[in-house]
Amino acid sequence: MHDSISTLEQLYSAVVADVLDGLGYRHQTLGSDIVALTPARCLIGRVFTARAIAVDEIPAEPYKLEMGAIDSMSEGDVLVVDAGYNRQSAFWGELLSTACMAKGVRGVVMSTCCRDMWALNKMDFPVFGIGRTPADSKGRIDVAEIGRPITIDGVKITNGDLIVGDEDGVVVIPRAVSSEVLKLSLNKVEGENQVRDDLAAGMPVTEAFAKHGIL
Repeated sequence: MHDSISTLEQLYSAVVADVLDGLGYRHQTLGSDIVALTPARCLIGRVFTARAIAVDEIPAEPYKLEMGAIDSMSEGDVLVVDAGYNRQSAFWGELLSTACMAKGVRGVVMSTCCRDMWALNKMDFPVFGIGRTPADSKGRIDVAEIGRPITIDGVKITNGDLIVGDEDGVVVIPRAVSSEVLKLSLNKVEGENQVRDDLAAGMPVTEAFAKHGIL
């Protein structure tokens, strides 16, 4: 898996999405509302899932499974949270990011909000989400499951999948095809570099596409 993450560091979301499309996996990109909320905008790693739900009272053990998820994650993991596009409170903040960084966790992707931007903006820890709010999650949203399959924007996501996020968005690579996707993505990056050189040298776009089949 370390080799896979090293390979991901050479890629970007658009090329991975193109390769997945070519393999018939055309629903692996999260919705455009999920964006990088922090200056750290390059996110790669291995998925660890959680599902959070709206609540209307403070649980007997608030944050229990949220803390359990962080304690269960390993170096190279990315926490991916299906929260149903809940905008009522901040699921994430500075202290959780600090705990994750200490473990080598690579970032968080969530269909909900975060807070503590004054601190997150100074940290090298990518947080992808749908917005910001100062309201605490306690009594508003709580983790109901960790480590189970989730679905965000029609993308089915399971533990052990790979994930890549950047300024274009977030793409999930199913574990079953990760080796093939990484190999083909590296090849496509090399091809795009050649196309870029030809275009920069003045080659017409139609000629470059006929030559490389890449655009």
